[in-house]
Amino acid sequence: MDRMDTYKQLIFGAKPKWTAILTATACGASALVLLLKWFEHHQSWKKIQRAKVRREKSLQRAEHAVCQFKESHPETDTSLILSLALAELSKQLKDGTLTPQAVFHSYMEKTLEVNRRLNCCTEVLLESWDQLEDIDSCKDGLLYGVPVSIKENMGYKGHDSTCGVICKLELPATGDSVVVEVLKRQGAIPFVKTNVPQGLQNYDCGNPIYGRTLNPHSPQKTPGGSSGGEGALIGGGGSVLGIGSDIGGSIRIPSSFCGICGFKPTSNRLSLRGASSCTRGQKSVLSSLGPMARDVDSLALCMQALLCDHMFTLDPMVPPIPFNQQVYQSSKPLRIGYYEDDGYTMPSPSMGRALRETKALLERAGHTLVSFSPPRLFYAMHELVVRGIVADGCTTLLSNLKGGPVDPCLRVQIIPYRLPRTVKKILSILLKPIFPRIAAAMESLRGVGSVQDLWRQHADVEDYMHEVIAEWRRCELDVLLCPMMGPAYNHNYPGKLTSAVSYTILYNLLNFPAGVVPVSTVTAEDEEELRHYKGNYGDLWDKLYKKAVTGGEELPVAVQCVALPWQDELCLRFMREVEMLVRRRDEEMREG
Repeated sequence: MDRMDTYKQLIFGAKPKWTAILTATACGASALVLLLKWFEHHQSWKKIQRAKVRREKSLQRAEHAVCQFKESHPETDTSLILSLALAELSKQLKDGTLTPQAVFHSYMEKTLEVNRRLNCCTEVLLESWDQLEDIDSCKDGLLYGVPVSIKENMGYKGHDSTCGVICKLELPATGDSVVVEVLKRQGAIPFVKTNVPQGLQNYDCGNPIYGRTLNPHSPQKTPGGSSGGEGALIGGGGSVLGIGSDIGGSIRIPSSFCGICGFKPTSNRLSLRGASSCTRGQKSVLSSLGPMARDVDSLALCMQALLCDHMFTLDPMVPPIPFNQQVYQSSKPLRIGYYEDDGYTMPSPSMGRALRETKALLERAGHTLVSFSPPRLFYAMHELVVRGIVADGCTTLLSNLKGGPVDPCLRVQIIPYRLPRTVKKILSILLKPIFPRIAAAMESLRGVGSVQDLWRQHADVEDYMHEVIAEWRRCELDVLLCPMMGPAYNHNYPGKLTSAVSYTILYNLLNFPAGVVPVSTVTAEDEEELRHYKGNYGDLWDKLYKKAVTGGEELPVAVQCVALPWQDELCLRFMREVEMLVRRRDEEMREG
């Protein structure tokens, strides 16, 4: 055999061996990847199971404690306690008519009952019993002895704040959030955490850890989100006061859907320190913490309690502005702007009717109503809101969803988030002639391309804020009356209808304080009119919106009240005016 033959044999004879080695390596690598994924999902599943066990244990211990208290205090009038508004409840706690123990266990019992129906609680805070034992040391607090529910993302020492995502499980807070600490100083007793949608960037209420929460008025409907557990618990009677957070309507939407009052203050009026988020660092659309309750006076009392020296000391970044009781209690006539349709999302028939009826009540009460239209809302929604929230191309939110299943309420919403920027661009071009609104949203989901573009976007947000304020000043407005999303949607529709938050998220963008007040319920006539609903664009979103709100007869409907930044007390005063006029109308109708 010559040298050439030997060389050929070495080369060609070795080929099958190298092919086998490469094939085996590829198979081994694939198997390893699958094994690692299986291990990751198995670890996630185990984390979820441990969280469920922790929740179940806390619920069982709470149940046991309630039974023990009832046996030793059979004289407790639970129904009376649960019927009291926060102001009267607080008064009776302070004068000794009621004991903190009786109030605490009455609400704990009701919470457990509501949770069995609605699945609204993520964990009972067992440390609340320790606080109850020492509660008399806080007798001078404005919320002495008042049980308070808190949204799951609020930091409470020793407990998770998961935002409904698995990667935040088993990372307990090392200390209380500022708001929780101030609540405790004021004598309130945080006693339960409430459910949220996965990642918080959604206004449904379900996640792979704690499951789906139901609406207290109809199990076929969502309670809204992201403070949906709060809305369900308070709307179901299991809490007299709750703390939520709001970055696109997350206090106001569940308040509307569940028939309660909710208030989003100016961002940073209340400290955000210690509240967990899946998009921390996003600055275009601002988040706020705020109260949720059955009436406006309860919201105001909570704000008054929180806006104290203790909060200003704990978080010097919060402006030291105490609650202005004089503004809240004012009765001077107001000059009120209003609009029935923002031009982006056509309101449902019940939304429009609720606004018109409220406008008429305000006019009869001596207030001046002036037509107002938010300028350039299409531009604001896409270039400022959507592009600002997902400036990173959705990377941060999606990274928080890794390592486990995606909840059904979020699956459709994140499909476009995962598309490459180039694909989003192509789709936006193709969709523009047919569905211009959806095309604009798809383009905005690309986020910003550079730091320079981000700075420009922030400047555009600031310019738009001043543009709206200039229009507000031109109309010489005190406050603004707007439609509020409603009635409650059928399950899993919020993730398909991010467009509908135009009525709420605008005021996060502008950083205007805003709150909701229930004013009516859906009638049979509203449902009949809904059959002919076409929307402003006649696109897929308008068709889905009609399906989302169908079947809402007798569900609550609200209106939204808005004021300029830092005029939170004026906003609350306006909300109280609406609430008072609606109550008076309802009393007259009952008597008539």
